[in-house]
Parts: sequence; structure tokens; C-alpha cells
Amino acid sequence: MSTVLTITGLTLREASRRRVMLALGILTVLLLALSAWGFSRLAAESGGTMTSGEARLTASILLNLVMFGFSLIAALGTAFLTGPTLAGETESGIALTVLARPVRRSAFLLGKWLGLVTFGGGFVVLAGLAQCLVVWLTVGYWPPNPAGALALLAAQTTVLLTLAVLLSTAISPMASGVVAVGLFGTTWVAGVVGGLGASLGNEAIARIGTLSRIFLPTDGLWRGAMHAFQDPSALMQFGDGDGEAFPFLGAAPLTPAYLVWVAVWVAMLWSLAALSFSRKDL
Repeated sequence: MSTVLTITGLTLREASRRRVMLALGILTVLLLALSAWGFSRLAAESGGTMTSGEARLTASILLNLVMFGFSLIAALGTAFLTGPTLAGETESGIALTVLARPVRRSAFLLGKWLGLVTFGGGFVVLAGLAQCLVVWLTVGYWPPNPAGALALLAAQTTVLLTLAVLLSTAISPMASGVVAVGLFGTTWVAGVVGGLGASLGNEAIARIGTLSRIFLPTDGLWRGAMHAFQDPSALMQFGDGDGEAFPFLGAAPLTPAYLVWVAVWVAMLWSLAALSFSRKDL
């Protein structure tokens, strides 16, 4: 266990030194500044209070929109950080040097994974919390369940990072990042299409979104986070089922069964990554 924790610490230190960290910081500050300006304009238009139902609904939807930006930044950062951290060390021979000692490959991979999960999850939680504070200070809106929403965003980052770890054991660092982010975007689009199908009563199209959330749970976790961020009255502005067609509204909270599936999914992909890494020619 001490070996895993040591590798975790080294991974965090390495991640903090990469240029990806600087890029994430710059993008986060820009998005926070832009959203602060936008929400301050919303407060000015609504008379400086959130007593208006329309202003509150707008703030709720805009918060989900900005949080999607943070989830996208986290997806890009962690996906393109995972490849160089694992596959890059394999190609350069650093991993071979470490594994020449009595260190199991599974322990090495677990330490790397834990370090990346801590980095990615910590980023999205801190950035999301900062955004919630910006919204509260500018328009006085506070999400009903920010802790649950941020936990789901951290879980979303963990899911994508686990996929990137698996890919990095089989393909090049750049390719693993591109494929992971591509699947992230494809799943989100499939979720929007499925929501449109559900609102139109088309079960075949609605099934696209359902299957995509099972295949890659990032969109399912995102929709659960949106539901936790948004005002409880947001869905009342729409008819039955119409809220599912809107890409920045969460129609319902996640079920315990789906959260269990997410945990099983992560465990399965990590096991596949460990198996692939154990057979990889270093």
C-alpha cells in the first residue's frame, strides 16, 4: 500500500508541473470571469434580486451551462494528461526503470490512477465550488444540492479518466486523449438526441440516449449533476417530458441502481486496463 501511495504522490507532483495544469488554470479563470460578468448583467436586468421566477430559471439554466464548460475543461485536461503520464513513461522507458524493482504492475497502475483521479476530481470540485460562489455573490442563487452535484462531476471525471487509462495502455498518448474526448462528446450528443426522442414519444430514438449512458456513464452523471444544480421549479416551466429535450436541464435524479452500475463500470475498465498493462511489452 505504501508503494501505491508513493506513486500517487509522485503522479500528483508530476501533474502539477505539466503545462496542462497551466492551461487548466487559465481556462478556469477565464470562464469564471466571463460567467461573473454574465451573471452580474442578469442581476442588473432583474433589478438586483432573484424574486422573479423567470430570472431564477435563467440563473439555474446558465449555471448548468457554465458547469458543462467546467466538465468539458476537466475532460480535456484529464484525458490529455493521462496519456503522457502513463503511455509517455512507458515509451520513454521510465516505467521500466520503476518496475525493475519489486513493484507489481497493478500497484504501479493503481498509484497512477489514484493520482490522476485525485487531480481531476479535485480540480472539478474546486472550480465548481468557485462557480457556485460567483453565482451566489452576483445574483443570490445557491443550488439546492451543490455537494451532490460536485460529487457527480468528480465521478464523471473519474469515469473518463479510467477510460483514458485503459486506452493509454493500448495506443499512443495523443490517440488515447483524442478517442476519450471524442467518446465524451459523442455520448453527450447521443444523450441530447435521446432526450428529444423521449419528449416526442419516440422510444427508438429515446433508447439511443439510454444505451449511451450505459456504454459510457459520463452523460448520465452529467444529467444527475444538472438536476442537483438546478432550481426545483425549473422543470415546472416545461410540459411533461419536454424538459428532457432541453440539453441543460436534468429531468430526474440518478437512481441508486445507476450509481452502482457506474461503480461496476469503473471497476471493470480498471481491471481491463490492469490486464492490458500487465501484458504490455515495456
